[in-house]
Amino acid sequence: MIERIIGTRTSQLALWQTRHIMALLEQAWPDVTCRPESFVTQGDKTLDKPLPQIGGKGLFTQELEQALLDGRIHLAVHSLKDLPVEDSPGLTLGAIVGRADVRDVLIAANGRTLKTLPKGAIVGTSSLRRQSQLRRLRPDLDVRSIRGNVETRIRKVHEGQYDATVLAAAGVTRLGLDEHIAEWLPLETMLPAPGQGALAIQCRANDVETLRLLAAIHNPEAAAAVTAERAFLHALDGGCATPVAAYAMWGNGRLQLIGYVGAVNGLTMVRVHGSGEDPQVLGEALAQEAIAEGAAEILAYV
Repeated sequence: MIERIIGTRTSQLALWQTRHIMALLEQAWPDVTCRPESFVTQGDKTLDKPLPQIGGKGLFTQELEQALLDGRIHLAVHSLKDLPVEDSPGLTLGAIVGRADVRDVLIAANGRTLKTLPKGAIVGTSSLRRQSQLRRLRPDLDVRSIRGNVETRIRKVHEGQYDATVLAAAGVTRLGLDEHIAEWLPLETMLPAPGQGALAIQCRANDVETLRLLAAIHNPEAAAAVTAERAFLHALDGGCATPVAAYAMWGNGRLQLIGYVGAVNGLTMVRVHGSGEDPQVLGEALAQEAIAEGAAEILAYV
């Protein structure tokens, strides 16, 4: 038997994602057995400050990456949107696995929608991307930081600490918490984070055996789409904590990419779209187009 130790964060969502990857690997390779190893990251420990205040890149990944480099684990499972766009030295993405629904959802008391939330309603989000788009659509809302895992944020709404919160649909549905969704936000309303809904598996770049095993569960189409999105983010010198959104999809053999850069106050924004066959080239080209339209000036004030 071949054993693979998989690093995971301790939230219910992270554990679901890890069990999902374990099942896929063991199904693809009957002689492989997987064992999870749990880690608490800096982003999980510091819950009393908004995410942008405690630093952006690697908040939810650093401890897992160190464990990989130290040889304590073979793989680490991440929500791709939490993973910095640059590979850490010695590490690589061994597989991108499928993709859930990329949209965001609104969790709100009394089933209110974004349109029917009352003026001054308190909406919780730690994402500058979501803040920007919310304030653009509803400048009358009181947008405040919210921390905690998916279940905690939903509970804070139902306890009345917030009137609503915005979450990634992927996390809510993976945990079977769909009954709490008041509204699925269309892409025209709320463009997702680059890589949202996709799972990424990180491993050592020189671990040939693990890379061979991961190739069986890699999804090339999903990988191309998220590569375009992350290339857009990277070319803007952005990270997980910047007000940048992007979504790529396949159509007629070409990738269609939409990108968004918006001021956190919602007053200014740049939205670009284009298509191409090379995801890296497409993402970088659209980023340059966004910069030409003022994206760098917007990001300079974040």
